[in-house]
Amino acid sequence: MTIKMRTFGLTWTDPDGIPRAAAVTYDKASGEERKADLEAADCTDVEVKSGRPPLPKAH
Repeated sequence: MTIKMRTFGLTWTDPDGIPRAAAVTYDKASGEERKADLEAADCTDVEVKSGRPPLPKAH
């Protein structure tokens, strides 16, 4: 049986207003944990997206 690994990337805006993107990919559970960590650190616009790490939004 083949198991297909789905990967997720993260984007967010840090507390200084700078758009960021993760340089690594996560599995779904790890991505959601990282999202919670970022939100606890006052980051905004935190998104977990399926696929490769996205580029950060231009500011």
